[in-house]
Amino acid sequence: MSDSKVYIFDTTLRDGEQVPGCKLNTKEKIELALQLESLGVDIIEAGFPISSPGDFESVNQIAKTIKNATICGLSRAVQKDIEVAAEALKPAARRRIHTGIGTSDFHIKSKFNATREEILERAIQAVKWARNFTDDVEFYAEDAGRTDNEYLARVVEAVIKAGATTVNIPDTTGYCLPHQYGEKIAYLINKVPNVDKAVLSCHCHNDLGLATANSIAGVVAGARQIECTINGLGERAGNTALEEVVMILKQHHLGLYTDVNAKMLNPLSRLVSETMRMPVQPNKAIVGANAFSHSSGIHQDGFLKDAQTYEIINPVEVGAEESKIVLTARSGRSALAHRLQKLGFQYTRNDIDVLYQEFLKVADAKKEVLEDDLVQLSKSYQKEAVVA
Repeated sequence: MSDSKVYIFDTTLRDGEQVPGCKLNTKEKIELALQLESLGVDIIEAGFPISSPGDFESVNQIAKTIKNATICGLSRAVQKDIEVAAEALKPAARRRIHTGIGTSDFHIKSKFNATREEILERAIQAVKWARNFTDDVEFYAEDAGRTDNEYLARVVEAVIKAGATTVNIPDTTGYCLPHQYGEKIAYLINKVPNVDKAVLSCHCHNDLGLATANSIAGVVAGARQIECTINGLGERAGNTALEEVVMILKQHHLGLYTDVNAKMLNPLSRLVSETMRMPVQPNKAIVGANAFSHSSGIHQDGFLKDAQTYEIINPVEVGAEESKIVLTARSGRSALAHRLQKLGFQYTRNDIDVLYQEFLKVADAKKEVLEDDLVQLSKSYQKEAVVA
């Protein structure tokens, strides 16, 4: 295992599907799973098999279809859950059972009415049950973000000893600040004696808008798997966005990499959006409609002189359309000249000075000046020039 590779665990088909209105049928899940495999994700969490017959069927069919990525099924720390997950995953070339239990005092006392010792025993037992069916077992310590670090370290050590090969440290409620989450991962790496026998995984939620930052803090601290979804879909405010962490690791020289084909990010984002009937916000990083659009005159002028003044990513790198110069009342002369030139009109600087004043009148009346407006503007200017 490369010490610098970050494994991408995609849970679009499980956690992403928990968004109200985003339920997928088996055919849709298989189609997206095939695209995720082509994208280069390492693990596809295909569903929660015991939750419904439909989810069992989807996981089972994906397990039969996918050949390269590991197929994962979620379960609670319940023997029947684990047995059903194992049955659904049986056809998979590579299979993983993802089982676990809440470890924070909020969960232990309020949710389970149990003690820390009882939860520790249940965690160990769940991993042992799962190991009866596969040697690839991931354990999740739900609400690890709010779990006492000393107790969390005891749980992690125990489940690795029981046979877990990946241990998920979820910030289930999106509570942690990046430095807190990074310090939690670092604490486990430094305090758990057998931590080298497993991969630590980041599963961060976006309740405070910090999911991506926390996941990056986690891998910088030593975790080597990120659990994420296309477009950041997920429970409540969503999960870590796959496209964001992939491009952060690609852009920054952190000594870390993924096997994701970045050129597929925008096409797959659109497919997921259409299939799950969930629009992508225009200002969404990497895949939003405005991610490579420039409307401010100062930005447009700088961009036209050198794209890198205002773009750190070439849109081609992520499969997006070319950068856009959007004309508004905030646009300058250079942007107007550029757009007119793309339409085939050639004007001198003096011409542009005159046209710009007329352009501003149109721009003040509209949110965006479109190509038809520019053509009309140009025709009116040319008529006036002929009359003069």
